[in-house]
Amino acid sequence: MAITREDVVHLAELSNISLAEGQIEPLIKDLDNILGYISQLDELDTDNVEPTYQCFDMQNVWREDEIEEFEAKREDLLALTRESEDNQIKVPKVL
Repeated sequence: MAITREDVVHLAELSNISLAEGQIEPLIKDLDNILGYISQLDELDTDNVEPTYQCFDMQNVWREDEIEEFEAKREDLLALTRESEDNQIKVPKVL
């Protein structure tokens, strides 16, 4: 599939990118090279290859949810605020 000037101009409009006239031809060549490289991947035999969803053997690391003592007490922190209500800091409404 060859990239045309109209394709590049259309993609630039969709991307809200303004291109100077001198930038279009090099971009056509670059996009043709990229598509040529990707088309090489179509030639690979991947029949017996399992899909890879992640490259590393990663897993969630779970830990016990433990309550730790903190140096400041709730009452001390609430005393520092301008307003509090029901043991919570009251803040202005933000829309």
